[in-house]
Amino acid sequence: MKHLVSTVFLSSCVLALGLPLPLSKTAPLEPDAHPVDDLPFAESYLDAYYSQGPVRKRSTESLPHQLRRMQSFFGLDPTGQLDTGTLKLMKEPRCGVPDVAGYNLFPRKIKWPTWNLTYRIVNYTLDLSREETDQAIQEAFKVWSDVAPLHFTRLSHGTADIVISFGKKDHGDFFPFDGPSGQLAHAFPPGDNIGGDVHFDDDETWTNDSRAFNLFAVAAHEFGHALGLQHSSHPRALMYPLYTYSGLKDFVLPEDDVEGIQALYGPRTRMVSAEVPSRCDPNFSADAIAELHGEKIIFKDRFMWHHSAQMSSQGWVVIHSLWSGVPDQVDAAYSLPDEDLIFIFTGEHC
Repeated sequence: MKHLVSTVFLSSCVLALGLPLPLSKTAPLEPDAHPVDDLPFAESYLDAYYSQGPVRKRSTESLPHQLRRMQSFFGLDPTGQLDTGTLKLMKEPRCGVPDVAGYNLFPRKIKWPTWNLTYRIVNYTLDLSREETDQAIQEAFKVWSDVAPLHFTRLSHGTADIVISFGKKDHGDFFPFDGPSGQLAHAFPPGDNIGGDVHFDDDETWTNDSRAFNLFAVAAHEFGHALGLQHSSHPRALMYPLYTYSGLKDFVLPEDDVEGIQALYGPRTRMVSAEVPSRCDPNFSADAIAELHGEKIIFKDRFMWHHSAQMSSQGWVVIHSLWSGVPDQVDAAYSLPDEDLIFIFTGEHC
């Protein structure tokens, strides 16, 4: 069979990094008269999320220039004026990480050098039981490990890659929280010391449902930052900076976020067993089956076995021992007998 059949290997696992989809722009709003406290609030907001430079300090940029940057990010008409719509967005509960790529915490595109990461929860909120908090954190990590080759192990003590804590106002990292609502949490990009750590504002009310602020929803977003992702301007993306909660049941990570995390770490691959399959196992299921010249070719993990009415092979053989270049897993296959071809596919989008 090795000399009779040619193979064509098609991979469906290659993904290009997609740019965030643009939002539809709203009609321009006329500037409104605001309370005297709105202008300092707006300046503080823009310094925190839309200023450029290594520290949170007013730069030489004008207020209209910063406003236009924010309005463009959220798909508003970039008038550079503090209108009602812009101010309303500023007052939405949100993540504390800046929206401007290259600003402050994310000076460059970085990621963890390993796929096996540890995390530790050093303290807890009183709003939920420890078990509820542990479950929300575990499910939030699973959002990312379901689509990328990442594995998260919880530590009960010692130094972890990602340290998770709850704190209020000044909590030890020079980026104080602002009390109830406003800034909900923030995270640091991958790296040593504080890198990868995630902090939740314990002045918020944390829940495991649709009330107040859902811990799973916020944690899943912040873990994206801890893995190296920046904010997305796509309103349905998990990495959108404003708080949203659509429910945990049947949660599917939006494609914008999938493309982002897989651009950093690649797609998640199925674990391939090194044990020879048993054809007599009542629970046996093949990964793929193709038929050529009356022979059934069965693929399972890194092995293949071919069978015909006249004879069968002596046993399973390693796939690439017969066909070099074919990967250690086959997810689908079909044949063209007239051309002596078998098409082999691998990847989650087969």
